[in-house]
Amino acid sequence: MCETADRICREGKREECKKMQSEQVLPWERLFGRTILLSGATGMIGKCIVEVLMEHNRNCSRDQQVHVIALSRNVESARNRLKEYWSEETFRYLSCDVNTKLPECGQADYIIHAASNTHPLQYSQDSIGTIASNVIGTKNLLDYAVSHQARRFCFLSSVEIYGENRGDTDRYKEDDLGYIDCNTLRAGYPESKRVGEALCNAYGQTYGLDFVIPRLSRTYGPTMLLSDSKAIAQFIKKAAAGEDIVLKSAGTQLYSYTYALDAAMGILTVLLKGKSGEAYNVSDTGSEVTLRDIAEWLAKDNGVKVVYDLPDAVEQAGYSTATKALLDVEKLTGLGWKPRTHMREGLQRTVESLRSHIQIP
Repeated sequence: MCETADRICREGKREECKKMQSEQVLPWERLFGRTILLSGATGMIGKCIVEVLMEHNRNCSRDQQVHVIALSRNVESARNRLKEYWSEETFRYLSCDVNTKLPECGQADYIIHAASNTHPLQYSQDSIGTIASNVIGTKNLLDYAVSHQARRFCFLSSVEIYGENRGDTDRYKEDDLGYIDCNTLRAGYPESKRVGEALCNAYGQTYGLDFVIPRLSRTYGPTMLLSDSKAIAQFIKKAAAGEDIVLKSAGTQLYSYTYALDAAMGILTVLLKGKSGEAYNVSDTGSEVTLRDIAEWLAKDNGVKVVYDLPDAVEQAGYSTATKALLDVEKLTGLGWKPRTHMREGLQRTVESLRSHIQIP
């Protein structure tokens, strides 16, 4: 990696974090001197949360800093993804699999469970692991929260729990239910997210555990993994590499999207301001577009073409059957959250980030 490009990229992300924090009104004082335990710390969302918290620490006094315990399975990946924080006093990394009993990680005032398989190839090739992280992993982290008297548990859920929109609503509110055919391989992800939410409620009722549930729309951004097989991730990687974008459908699916940094701030808003036991949709209503729109924007802005191709059986098995999935975000905006990076700008920022410091295969 080019050191100059790496430095520019870091400074760019820091500037984004500073602007975001200045525009979002959060009660940061609740985190002063506290510790956040974060699973899935090397994933797209987890990494973004780490960046926001560590940027906060760089811009405040010692007694206002937040301690971060980052968890993931692969230490080599973590050293690469989180290397600029590795020697920071307020950052600690532990390699562990949340699907087994957690080792002693120390006191955790807040726990954010962001570890999950989140893209189609993982759903189809590691269907058991997909379910396990959302059910067994959630239970293990809930047990840790109870045994260490955590102040609040935050379970990252998904737009996927609403299933398929059959025309009975335009936007999903938090109390809506969609249709899911549970007797399919693809159902493992949304059904296990639903079970994860139910587990949170069970621990709330049994142990009095304080919990909140952000439900994320489809998310993208510079912290995405190169292994991500979601359609939007594939489009972005092709555009960054200067290759034609492959659209494996007519592209008429209409979804809500959120830029990763906006999503991270939405999660922290729910963590610090949400009502215990409540779920909150996290989505940018200014980024509601079809897959075809995304492909055409990226092609036009990066001098490539859109070509059409049918997916193979393995890919198809992991695809969502939902053709429209838009989220109502009134509850979250009522807490003071608002997105600041909308789709077309966010797409190009992500493309430029990949070009500047990551070698595309």
